[in-house]
Amino acid sequence: MMRFARTTACLGLSALALAGCSGSEHEELQQWMNEQRAQVRPNVPPIAEPKKFVPQAYTEGAAFEPFNSQKLTQALRRDTNQPAMSGLIAPELTRRKEALEAYPLDAMAMVGSLSRNGQPVALISVDKLLYQVKVGNYLGQNYGKITRITETELGLREIVQDAAGEWIERPATLVLQERSKK
Repeated sequence: MMRFARTTACLGLSALALAGCSGSEHEELQQWMNEQRAQVRPNVPPIAEPKKFVPQAYTEGAAFEPFNSQKLTQALRRDTNQPAMSGLIAPELTRRKEALEAYPLDAMAMVGSLSRNGQPVALISVDKLLYQVKVGNYLGQNYGKITRITETELGLREIVQDAAGEWIERPATLVLQERSKK
């Protein structure tokens, strides 16, 4: 019982000591915080009024159109200062078309080459058919005329229209296609 009384007395003294310490320190701290809040006022500048939006009328509708095809054609002619090559295509339109001119170049494959009477001949595969062509024959849909044949490639000259509608020459090649054996 004595033990119980001693323990109760210790607990009571501890509680009184804590109560005495906590009240006065917290009150002083709370008072200091209130004083500091009262002294410090934030200085925030006011937000400026937004600028008034004034819509503008679109006046460029009647101005120069940058993608007008006639003006582009004139500019290209002025830049190139070359005579029109329309005479280049005229003979091509009057001649009889050859069989391989019905197919685009990307549908053709050069599968071999050989020499006949000392002249090089290329073997062209189209739609599972094999054709023999020589220098001077025509290939493809762009008036392509064969200009050279080697063991590994076939060179030709195509006639196509440029952006201005003028006929120009363009080189093209068909390279030997090696097929894997299955």
